Amino acid sequence: MRKDLPPRYYLTHFHEFLAFFEGASQSLLSSEAVRFIQRFKALDEDKQCIVVRAANRKYAVIDRMQFNYGEIVAPQHQIDCLIKDGWFGDLTHATLNDIAGVLTKDALLALLSEYGSIQGLASQRKPKLVNLLSEQITARGWPESFSLESYLVCLFDSALRFLLFIYFGNTKSRLNQFSMRDLGVMRTRSDSVTDTARFESKDDALAAWFYANHSSQLAFYNHETLLSLADSEFPETEGVSASFYRDQLLYALGLKVLEVNRDKGLNILALAQSDKAKEKWLRESYKDGNDGEVRRALEHIIDNPQSDTLLAFAEDFYARKYHKKRTSTVTDMLRNASRTLAIDVSQNQQVERGVLAHYARQGVQGWRTENRLWRSLFGLTFWKQLYEEDTLVTEFDRRPLSLKQNNFYAKFEDSIETLLDALDSKEKLRFHIHKMATQHYGKVNSLFMWSSHLLTPIEALIEHGSLSAIYALLRMMSKDFESLRDGFPDIMVLDDSLRFEEIKAPGDQLRRNQLVSIQRLQQAGFDVAVTTVNWVRDPAQPYVVVDIETTGGNNSYNRITEIGMVKLVGGKEVDRFQTLLNPQRRIPSSITRLTGISDDMVADAPLFAEVADHIASFTEDAVFVAHNVNFDYGFIKQEFARLEQSFRRPKMCTVREMRRTHPGLSSYSLANLTKHFHIDMEQHHRALSDAKAAAELLKLAFEKDDEGFSVGDNV
Repeated sequence: MRKDLPPRYYLTHFHEFLAFFEGASQSLLSSEAVRFIQRFKALDEDKQCIVVRAANRKYAVIDRMQFNYGEIVAPQHQIDCLIKDGWFGDLTHATLNDIAGVLTKDALLALLSEYGSIQGLASQRKPKLVNLLSEQITARGWPESFSLESYLVCLFDSALRFLLFIYFGNTKSRLNQFSMRDLGVMRTRSDSVTDTARFESKDDALAAWFYANHSSQLAFYNHETLLSLADSEFPETEGVSASFYRDQLLYALGLKVLEVNRDKGLNILALAQSDKAKEKWLRESYKDGNDGEVRRALEHIIDNPQSDTLLAFAEDFYARKYHKKRTSTVTDMLRNASRTLAIDVSQNQQVERGVLAHYARQGVQGWRTENRLWRSLFGLTFWKQLYEEDTLVTEFDRRPLSLKQNNFYAKFEDSIETLLDALDSKEKLRFHIHKMATQHYGKVNSLFMWSSHLLTPIEALIEHGSLSAIYALLRMMSKDFESLRDGFPDIMVLDDSLRFEEIKAPGDQLRRNQLVSIQRLQQAGFDVAVTTVNWVRDPAQPYVVVDIETTGGNNSYNRITEIGMVKLVGGKEVDRFQTLLNPQRRIPSSITRLTGISDDMVADAPLFAEVADHIASFTEDAVFVAHNVNFDYGFIKQEFARLEQSFRRPKMCTVREMRRTHPGLSSYSLANLTKHFHIDMEQHHRALSDAKAAAELLKLAFEKDDEGFSVGDNV
């Protein structure tokens, strides 16, 4: 149901937006932005409503005929007055980005077709088409078919976008986020906001806007504009925030200019301070034969590393290029992996889950951890420092400034160390984590998603891990969160002792951020391994062959009337389960004729909720198999969803397996396959009977695989 917004709602929130610039951020404003605010406040409310409605559009180009709102008196007259006063202009003032925003790709191709053939242009990206259209318009004017009268350009767009940038800290956010907040679509954090400026000074704010604005337009720049920007004087930056936008532009610009003028592109990359810009410059300069300069730069990085990520690259690149080492550190780590596991090929879409199930069958406990464990532990441990001592500039921010600027430890060293000193036992750390989780559960943050299982791996880490190792890693994250915000190992395993494992299936590569995180975990004192997986047909892997009968084909509103399951291990049946289910709705007569299941038969049958736990445990760590598996799996997953529970299992389809192992048959329906292979069917369209038949088909497929098993056929 559509929610009606109160009259002049957008105007109210625009005044809320402008009030932000009456506080600490007022000192950051450009003269153009100050003049815009003054001129806007001098308008009467009807004209303000027009300006605000235009400001809420995504692009600076608007169609004036869409502004006949009932809350505005004589809107077209108001627009005429605003044109006269310089608020709006014609399309000659529009940027390529704005034109691209209001015209679809098909519309651009249609306009270009009026200048001549568009053969080969359909495959071009939109920015390329916009540039071509701009060239044609400059040379020959707009096509006659294009009506210019109703289109206007917001001449205040530059000032508005600067204000939005200062408010949101990026070039993509728009004023519609206020309405998204009020409609409940977007959750915000007003409790952590204080009157704090996003940038250290006006000069830094203007410099940051220069870099961010060019970055947002870069895709629409032609070669001439790119080279002109490369030759321009880049503003100096002092603060961390402004320097971030500077490095972002210089890296992207350097990559584009490299394609046009290699020397200029390398010069631009050399100006940037980001890890990826330095790495790109080093690689490209080495290609150009600048061995001495590259060697000195690498040695400087190794002696004075600005981040763990860049240090890892520099040490590896230096060893391979100057010490004649033939393999990278990443390759060495993979080659020296401490363990190799043979995992059933059915797990090839969920390799980590397959490894955990393999360990569980051996009585070894494990948890899926990846980044979530360490990011949630970091966030809960330092919640006070992150969201109370630090601040969010606006309620729409998610990341505290200290994480954006990567200076969390430098900013809060005393508070961090005082906290860790106080949490001098595992019991105190566990109590602190529970307290923070209880007090702040559900609050928006940029580090992790809340769930009922969030604390389970954290508690296991605290109980079985070393407290000094945990704090060593948390300190590393505090000092260089940018390098240690991701790349952590996939699983945590408790065997004789606690260890972490990064799981790599055939063909997987170890990324540099993973290498950095693994090395830092090892430095902190944790046991970490890279575990490689070989695909096999594991005889210990359980398969549960499932069949269901339902009230109809759509799982959104139809329900299950019967379920049958057969569990196979090593090709032999080890367990089975069957029950009728009360679908809590009438069974259509056509379904009763097909299955033989009537309303009377299910009247006293259990509800799905009453057998859900048994179904979950029966299929746990097993491959879910069915004939046309998505039908059965989809119904069962939907039933669990109605109970607000998740159901996720690796799937296998006996239709697909039989097509793969026994190609060329006239039909792969269950009835025809059982007839073809002489498989007994006790009663077709009854769940256990069909499940048993599908289990026999699965055995046939496995037997065929055993004759010449090829992993490549299954992956």
